[in-house]
Amino acid sequence: MGKKITVFGSFVVDLMGRTPHLPVPGETVKGNVFKMGPGGKGFNQGVAAHKAGADVSMVTKLGKDTFATVALDTMKSLKMDTKYVFQTEDAETGAALIMVDEKSSQNEIVVVLGACNTITDDEVESLSNLLEESDYLLTQLETNVSAVEKVVDIAKKKGVKVILNTAPVQPISDELLSKIDLITPNEVEAETLTGIPVTNEENAGKAADWFFAKGVKEVLITLGGRGVYIATKDKRGIIPAFKVEAIDTTGAGDAFNGGLVTALAEGKDIWDASIFASALAALSVQKIGTTPAMPSRSEIDEFLAERKEELK
Repeated sequence: MGKKITVFGSFVVDLMGRTPHLPVPGETVKGNVFKMGPGGKGFNQGVAAHKAGADVSMVTKLGKDTFATVALDTMKSLKMDTKYVFQTEDAETGAALIMVDEKSSQNEIVVVLGACNTITDDEVESLSNLLEESDYLLTQLETNVSAVEKVVDIAKKKGVKVILNTAPVQPISDELLSKIDLITPNEVEAETLTGIPVTNEENAGKAADWFFAKGVKEVLITLGGRGVYIATKDKRGIIPAFKVEAIDTTGAGDAFNGGLVTALAEGKDIWDASIFASALAALSVQKIGTTPAMPSRSEIDEFLAERKEELK
């Protein structure tokens, strides 16, 4: 087990229907499969890291309703600590409506954040001791941004390494960017934030330079099936993705981020950590769902051992 990680982020209940095609406006499509389960970018990333063997504390916020039990029961069954799960009677637990096209695996998602969009300054300040013990903070943009800014600020003052996954993408202040050690947008988010279309390696480099100019220390842009582009002060390049048969790509980015922070906390450099994270993501897209699709450590190690040749 590596260094201590805090994952700060959203929890929503995923309500997922698989259909022969995604509906156009006004159309009703008969679906074939419905599944309800735990999700949310923050929660998915926390579970991915936990199942991969990391020492993780998950911070999120729930309502006091039926959907809240989905989070708490999942955490208990995975033996995850629920100490830093806030609850409120003033907002419902978040939910995501997910439609997946069975033929292409493409998805459309509506997220209603509910309680995890109402994390207060006092709640964030109560994490001071947790952050004191943490080496890494992984967070996203799926809770209220004021809470993200505050938790990053506290983490930075305590010398915690901050990883920001910029999903779902929205404007980020220069002040927040200046406190980020590693940023992990996908190519769409990178373009939205920088204005540079990340269509090739050269443009990925330009987008990375834009982040560097804002004070970000390292940049990793996920490129879907093409792999990941990494830029550090010493080296740049692309690590290709593992080739697998994808069944459901929902949560692949979360799987990657959870794997990345796990490997970094174990002392791997960003290049080796990205290979580990890519393996975790490749395994997750071969199962249906988000949190339930996250693989165990033994599955990841086995996959990497089998795919050694691809890494050469």
